[in-house]
Amino acid sequence: MSDRLIYLPLGGSGEIGMNAYVYGYGPADNERLILVDIGVAFSDMETSPGVDLIFADIRWLEENKHRLEAVFITHGHEDHIGAVGHYWSKLEVPVYARAFTAHLARHKMTDRGQPEEMVRTVSPWPEVTEVGPFKVGFLPVSHSIPESAALVIDSPAGRVIHSGDFKLDETPLVGEPFDPALWAEVSKDGVKALICDSTNVFSPHAGRSEASVGPEIEALVSAAPNMVVATTFASNVARVKTLAEAGDRAGRSICLMGRAMRRMIEAAIQTGVLANFPKVVSPEDAATIPRENLMLLVTGSQGEHRAASAQLARGKYNGIKLKEGDLFLFSSKTIPGNEKGVIRIINQFSEMGVDVVDDSSGKYHVSGHANRPDLARMHEIVNPTMVIPNHGEHRHLREHAKLANASGRASIVAVNGTMLDLTGDQPSIAGYVETGRTYLDGSAQIGALDGIVRDRLRMAMNGHVIVTILLDEDDEPLGEAWCELMGLPEIGRSQAPLVDVLEEDVTQYLGRAKEKTLSDDDKLEGDIRRIVRNSTRDEIGKKPEVTVIVSRLS
Repeated sequence: MSDRLIYLPLGGSGEIGMNAYVYGYGPADNERLILVDIGVAFSDMETSPGVDLIFADIRWLEENKHRLEAVFITHGHEDHIGAVGHYWSKLEVPVYARAFTAHLARHKMTDRGQPEEMVRTVSPWPEVTEVGPFKVGFLPVSHSIPESAALVIDSPAGRVIHSGDFKLDETPLVGEPFDPALWAEVSKDGVKALICDSTNVFSPHAGRSEASVGPEIEALVSAAPNMVVATTFASNVARVKTLAEAGDRAGRSICLMGRAMRRMIEAAIQTGVLANFPKVVSPEDAATIPRENLMLLVTGSQGEHRAASAQLARGKYNGIKLKEGDLFLFSSKTIPGNEKGVIRIINQFSEMGVDVVDDSSGKYHVSGHANRPDLARMHEIVNPTMVIPNHGEHRHLREHAKLANASGRASIVAVNGTMLDLTGDQPSIAGYVETGRTYLDGSAQIGALDGIVRDRLRMAMNGHVIVTILLDEDDEPLGEAWCELMGLPEIGRSQAPLVDVLEEDVTQYLGRAKEKTLSDDDKLEGDIRRIVRNSTRDEIGKKPEVTVIVSRLS
């Protein structure tokens, strides 16, 4: 049987976030494998209440971990690196990344009690790492976090370039600029497939450089009469530096607030990707500085409840409170799904009299992803035989495939679980594997089909009733049933307390139940659950979750 080159997304294709992509080369169903990125997605109250993080379901990879050679991480954003500490024990292979990303990965490994020495630091192209049949090099590219890289993946079937997240920024301020000559050189001998970021395929204008943001921010900060607070993604080190320099030039002391913000800047300085960052003051010292001479750089650009922005909006943080006439700047884009949290913060600041500036003007933020014209330019530079869209919802993937087809390049939409054969000149579907989501719920990892999140959603939407009944040695009811209600109105249509209605209905049922029923816990629980749900529906139009506790004296 001839060898083949396969590509299999387990996360990140058909969605934004939770990136995890498998490449394999060898005999069918016995290929040697590498994993590119191992990220997370974030929960929301509408679909996953109480969940801390969401991971790709990697059961297929676990079952085939004897074939896995290594993990390669393109950059340090959570949707690409966030699961490395949580999942390493299931894979137990070396993790390769550039210095800044490796620094972050080691923190994540030690946070989960995993061996940080399994994270290997590699230099950028032309250095390559040989694992199994693959040679993998990290090709620098600009993005909104330092030391981002595409991966040049060579196998006996040819060269594949996995773009990772990227933009075509030749003046990124921090990190390497996009170097079209280098990319052309890497691609000149032929690229079989470009697996390519699709996030901004619907944005019709060429992307702007990070350098274009600085003058706008500086003008805004200089004109502010009182305290200035700004938030952005902590990982966007270039933006944090731009903000800090704008404040410094305006004669303001700079204070970093929020653990993630401090950790990112420290990591960037320690690994040498950030130099000449303005001097910062501690939160304790910031509280003593005149307001008009202070600028805070804080976490929480996406409305996160526990981040510094949200705490300032609720009152104060680290002893500092915003006042009327202060300025709060969102130097960031709100990720779809986070709008409610961000708007809540904006309104809380508005009630304080704080002036809030967001990115609706387009002046104070630029995206870290390539827009449609940039994607077309990347296709031309690399000139691959085929383009495989990834990192996007289905609509992004489909539109990106159309863009590739328009210039005569083969393409296909491959969502999570779709295994592609890239061996020939046309991509073809080689099969499907089962994929899904795994939830980090507190300290436990639970499957999407375990029913836990489903039950939590049901309780959130419909409330919960606990019914307790007591039976004696002869299976006779002792006293009346009693109910406890959670998340339900106290009074229903009958104008009587709902708890009284339910207790009366259950007690009447027990009084007429036959001896065979009273001796059967399963029968009792099923009947009582049905009675309570029906009675509650009649009273308030809801069918709650019901827990029945049958206690027997012995």
